[in-house]
Amino acid sequence: MPPKFRGGARGRGGPPRGRGGKPRGNRGFGRGPRFDNARVADIDEVEEEEPEEDEPSSEEVSEDDASGSEDEENQANTRPYLALMQSLSKESAAPQAKRRKLDHQPEEVKSSPKPDQEEADSVNMDEERDIDHVEEPEEGPETEIIVDDDDDDDIPDSSDPFETHFVNPDQDQLQKRLKGIQADEWTQSHTEQNGWRLIRNLPGKDPSGSTTLPTPIPGPSSLNLKSRLAETAGRKRPTFDKLEQVLYPLTFAYNDLLFCARTTKNAENLRRMACLHSVNHIFKTRDKVIKNNAKLAKQGDNGDFEPRDQGFTRPKVLMILPTRSSAVKMVNTICSLCEPEQQENRKRFDDSYVDKEVKFSADRPEDFRDLFEGNDDDMFRIGIKFTRKTIKYFSQFYNSDILMASPLGLRMAIGSEEAGGVDDKKKKQKKMDYDFLSSIEIVIVDQADALLMQNWEHVEYIFEHLNLQPREAHDCDFSRVREWYLDKQAQHFRQTVVLSAFHTPELAELHRRFGRGWAGRVRVQPASYAGAIEELGPALVKAKQTFSRFEAASAAAEPDARFEYFTRAVVPSLTKRGNAAGTLVFVPSYLDFVRVRNYFATAPALAGLTFGVVSEYTDLPAASRARSYFAAGRHQVLLYTERAHHFRRYALRGVRRVVLYGLPDNPTFYQEVVAGYLGRSEQDLTLEPGQGVVRVLFSKYDLLKLERVVGSKRVGRMVRERGDTFDFV
Repeated sequence: MPPKFRGGARGRGGPPRGRGGKPRGNRGFGRGPRFDNARVADIDEVEEEEPEEDEPSSEEVSEDDASGSEDEENQANTRPYLALMQSLSKESAAPQAKRRKLDHQPEEVKSSPKPDQEEADSVNMDEERDIDHVEEPEEGPETEIIVDDDDDDDIPDSSDPFETHFVNPDQDQLQKRLKGIQADEWTQSHTEQNGWRLIRNLPGKDPSGSTTLPTPIPGPSSLNLKSRLAETAGRKRPTFDKLEQVLYPLTFAYNDLLFCARTTKNAENLRRMACLHSVNHIFKTRDKVIKNNAKLAKQGDNGDFEPRDQGFTRPKVLMILPTRSSAVKMVNTICSLCEPEQQENRKRFDDSYVDKEVKFSADRPEDFRDLFEGNDDDMFRIGIKFTRKTIKYFSQFYNSDILMASPLGLRMAIGSEEAGGVDDKKKKQKKMDYDFLSSIEIVIVDQADALLMQNWEHVEYIFEHLNLQPREAHDCDFSRVREWYLDKQAQHFRQTVVLSAFHTPELAELHRRFGRGWAGRVRVQPASYAGAIEELGPALVKAKQTFSRFEAASAAAEPDARFEYFTRAVVPSLTKRGNAAGTLVFVPSYLDFVRVRNYFATAPALAGLTFGVVSEYTDLPAASRARSYFAAGRHQVLLYTERAHHFRRYALRGVRRVVLYGLPDNPTFYQEVVAGYLGRSEQDLTLEPGQGVVRVLFSKYDLLKLERVVGSKRVGRMVRERGDTFDFV
């Protein structure tokens, strides 16, 4: 059973799952409970008779160990005197086993090992196994006073968003916006730019100033970049494409941004934009502190210059990423923009994060290879520090400028109130620490669609601990802390940038709940969707696709209504006609999957139906057997979850009919399940061309998913019309 993280699960929550680049104990994909039922007992008996080439499972190993223990016990019973002597010798040797760890200490210490020392040894062993662990003292505030020769003038630029948003905002406009945020009043506007739809929300009702969006810009020359970045950016990307022309001015104006059309083709450009904006913000923040240090040193103790240029702690940018490979791409992009003279700990970074092995063939989907190629471990965190000519990796969090982490890795770093159990001493060792998030001013969430397939509760947990008042001072110079930090308004100055392949209710809620910056929030998405059904390929143009709408009184009642409709309208078609063979039931939610699986196992109406299951918790041997039995016809039905498809992209054979219990969030999955699996069956000559059948269940609460599958032109009619069945051929 995969370990569940503290706090349970909400929404898409659940145990953190990922392919896991490097094994970490029992954590990883496919460690769930085995499901047994009487209906497949005959098949299991056949399995036992067949020779198995797989390695023995942990249960088999445990049974072997247990049998070995019984043999030893029987032998000891036959020789009681020898058994007694062995037990006495073991008792006398026990203290020596403890002393072996402390041989380097004086003899008097060896004779009485302390519990505190044992706990410390345990903690040290955990830290040694943690490849991201850093032993480094926490530094104080920036004290450097050297000013770059080619630096910008000291005169504030009123056109620079950094100055107008953080340093010298318009107080009248700021106070009106903050009042609108507190009252949860927003003014919404809809516009289109370069073929993209923009939905903007500004705090307050009819706020002062124009609600028009920034105009598109042609290239980096129109941005307020530090001089050391402007030249590199102009050389790397002299002109912007139509998407970049829209996103750059929004991002550099510190709007909270939710972008819902990330692809493998625009991923590099989006990464460059996020890194350029983050590094530019860090350089401007650091240079302002250094300049003010020089001014304070010049005037001495008699001056009246009192700058407000800092936060409580040093980290200013947080990047939440799905895998170590994603962190490598971010780091390489940052280095290409900064071109540092030195990179401290770069070899350690490459050893810990880079995996050059090619694990997947070219026939795997492009988005799958983009996400999982390289080191796909989803448990990591790293601090990055900038100096004048150097980038340092694995810096201590409180000494870092950028924090890169996966949701699971950062939550483990924060800790939990329940950490340590009952023992107070362990609690002290593992106390919660989130002060390093108190002064984050930019959050970048890249590949948010992949994070949705991990434990989304970790992402929410991280956002809940951003910009809180620190518990400790951390050598902070409070005389230089910006006033809005002291007034607990930091969350309204923070910018959140979320980059996702598609829009979901979870992302909408994250954007609404935590995108509360006073500059406003913007969602950018395609102006319209053609629909995944338009791109199934000529081989399946004649495949019948039936979309069935069911009614639900509320979003909370929707799961029950879906299950009731499935058992009433879909299941009878599998049993009455006797043509259930080759039926793939695609279930997006694991909770729904458990419900459907239990129904197939216990319902009397399905007593004659054999089925297999492949979920995110199914281990590889069990999944291989289920796929083999389904392809051979020994299993008439195969239950298959969306997360299993996301992590494995199995090439299923023998599919003749597809039942989508719910639509997938990712429209690409619809194409892969429908066109990919039915098309493979046609190629294998197990299905006549055009005879594939698809049945899809949906409700009005599936509007976002439905639009991406059937297209923007059809979705409104399918949700509102009286009829509940829609056929596509």
